[in-house]
Amino acid sequence: MFDTAELDRKVSKHDYAEKAPPLRQELLETQIQLTKEPFPVIVLFGGVDGAGKSETINLLHEWLDPRWLIARAYGEPTEEAAQRPAFWRYWRDLPPKGRIGFFLSAWYSDPILNRVQNATTEAEFDESLDQILTFEKALADDGALVVKFWMHLGREAQHRRLKQLEDDPLTQWRVKEKDWENWERYDDFADAAERAISKTSRGPSPWHIVEGADERYRTLSVAGTLLERIRRHRKVLEAKAIGEAEALSAPVDVDRVPELSYNPTPEVTILSQLDMSLAIPKPEYNERLEKLQGRLDQLSREARDRGVSTVCVFEGWDAAGKGGAIRRIIPGLDARLSQVIPIQKPSSEENKYHYLWRFWRHIPLAGRVTIFDRSWYGRVLVERVEGFATEVEWMRAYAEINDFEDQLIHNQTVLCKFWMNITKEEQEKRFERRQSLAHKQWKLTEEDWRNREKWDAYEAAVNEMVERSSTHRARWTLVEANDKRYARIKVLETICSGLEDALENVRD
Repeated sequence: MFDTAELDRKVSKHDYAEKAPPLRQELLETQIQLTKEPFPVIVLFGGVDGAGKSETINLLHEWLDPRWLIARAYGEPTEEAAQRPAFWRYWRDLPPKGRIGFFLSAWYSDPILNRVQNATTEAEFDESLDQILTFEKALADDGALVVKFWMHLGREAQHRRLKQLEDDPLTQWRVKEKDWENWERYDDFADAAERAISKTSRGPSPWHIVEGADERYRTLSVAGTLLERIRRHRKVLEAKAIGEAEALSAPVDVDRVPELSYNPTPEVTILSQLDMSLAIPKPEYNERLEKLQGRLDQLSREARDRGVSTVCVFEGWDAAGKGGAIRRIIPGLDARLSQVIPIQKPSSEENKYHYLWRFWRHIPLAGRVTIFDRSWYGRVLVERVEGFATEVEWMRAYAEINDFEDQLIHNQTVLCKFWMNITKEEQEKRFERRQSLAHKQWKLTEEDWRNREKWDAYEAAVNEMVERSSTHRARWTLVEANDKRYARIKVLETICSGLEDALENVRD
């Protein structure tokens, strides 16, 4: 794989002086145009120590407008990052649409280093690469351009480069003992890197292997490739938009419409099978509520001490009692260790990012509790039904959400997902009650009444959501919420049971 990057390619000063200025101008013009485009550019630099990764990023900062750039380099995770899933810090640092982000020593570094040091097996290494593919696919599916450069040096070329840096008083600080230790294991690094590149150079995010020995050559290679990829990506998105517009405007031949893979309004859904008559008398409710809140208090404090995080997700019909259930959880938690995140329509800032970005921002520290009042499932519920997301977007969201939740659970997080269910008749009663009470009128909007017209479409969406995203470790709890007291007790019991199971595992 690396033979083509060990050919000692060079660019003369004369050729560089001739080619660099127009390339720089074109790249800058493209960057300015990019600020108006609906996609970010994520540029990843990996490769051999001394192959010019940092120098290339610095030079691109000189060529481009730094106001529209970000650059991130990663070392050992901070204490804050170590308490979250591994990809949290990368999601946090993603550039918004219209910007370019340079990433150095990012999500490939630890998997390759761990494999070289035999800290992971080959199977574990492949699993980590699969996680990277899922991450990059989520970015690409959302329209981002991911450009990956592997800056390469042959074994002898790397030795010469490290010696050159070490012998110069101005650059000797850049050569650490670990760099020479890594050079001693050059073949091991090459094997691991080759496997990583071969498994992850696919689809819209291929690797570009750049020979790094000659500064002028690598500069023109990286800048030229970046320019070409941005231009090509823009054309692909334009062609896709034209194709979708033509498809939407084309006449429909009823006889040629294929059958849907699912029934959009099934007569029998998982919600229709719930016993909505379940209820708890008030005296029993008051007694159980107090006991459960005390139990939650004890469990959440032990979870804090053992570094077990908790994420609760509340979805449900309008007026189904999400807020009331959340308010009964709060007394059982330490306010210093918990937060409630109300999710509304994405802001203009949030719309510049992948839709999961705003949820990654609120992932709790180890031992903390975060409650989401509505969540990332909006992509497969309201955005699906109201047409804010295309079918392609919401269909792929299931895999993206499942991967997101797998990362939370793998990071020792208790994940409780609740669908608060009421009947259409009960919702109407609650709407009318809200309308009649001055202190509750603000909760009711014209949109709430309008959404009732799409009840069947929402029920079909919920049915498919549960089917596709209720896994053994991230199970949906369907809460029969016609009786508010019953619903609140079921929610508290579910959270306590989830915490007890998680704590029993860590106690062992």
